[in-house]
Amino acid sequence: MSIVKEFKEFAIKGNVIDLAVGVIIGGAFGKIVDSVVADLIMPVVGLVFGKLDFSNLYIALGQIPAGTADTLEGLKKAGVPVFAYGHFITVAVNFVILAFIIFMMVKQINRLKRETPAEAPVEAAPAAPAEDIVLLREIRDSLRK
Repeated sequence: MSIVKEFKEFAIKGNVIDLAVGVIIGGAFGKIVDSVVADLIMPVVGLVFGKLDFSNLYIALGQIPAGTADTLEGLKKAGVPVFAYGHFITVAVNFVILAFIIFMMVKQINRLKRETPAEAPVEAAPAAPAEDIVLLREIRDSLRK
């Protein structure tokens, strides 16, 4: 079987298509969660803890050149190594929220699968009677005549 033919069979399988759709939707959903975390949740968390910009928490690990802006972005542009723990916290909160939402979605899908009425089981054809029973029935039927 040629490589092209094998690839074509692989690519058009339903599972591959479903996976591709899931990845695309997941990417878009990830952006929504990023926005919810960065724009809605982290400002509230920052307000509670007294810092208004949680993502700008860092520790500079090197010499800061003169004239460099004292922000995470400014230090990164200047090539100063930074320990950006605020950004890490934001990403960790993002992950926890995304994982929880996916957990709830899978839980609901599993619940819906359990609630759908099971298809009526197909009755198996009765097994053919044993040969001795067939012979006894023939004998019985011939005696009735």
